[in-house]
Amino acid sequence: SLKTYNTERITKIGSFIRSGSLDEILQLINVIKGDMSLVGPRPLLMKYLVRYTEYQNQRHNVKPGITGLAQVNGRNNIAWEEKFEFDVQYVKNQSFTLDFKILFKTALVVLLKRGINQDKGITMEEFKGTNDF
Repeated sequence: SLKTYNTERITKIGSFIRSGSLDEILQLINVIKGDMSLVGPRPLLMKYLVRYTEYQNQRHNVKPGITGLAQVNGRNNIAWEEKFEFDVQYVKNQSFTLDFKILFKTALVVLLKRGINQDKGITMEEFKGTNDF
């Protein structure tokens, strides 16, 4: 199971780093380099590229970000399709004001540790693709 897999591969220190979102600090290097933005759809595994619908693929019309609408609206507690809805919503409504709101909500989510799916383990289940919408 996913929970057993994560329990076996993630150390106590690693679990602490992930639970506090401290692992995201390393992504700031990519922001400084210009490869990522602070706000935008989270980058996903390359193997998922062929699994996106045309609609979901719109998430790639902006730079990936450290945080985004999906992270402040459920993080790992929402289904993949909901994440993609939030990603596309961000792409279509991108603005400085929206980015500011997302950054503010991100601080709250991280501090309150909301949206971490403890029932299924530390990480999200694999995205297998979307059946017809």
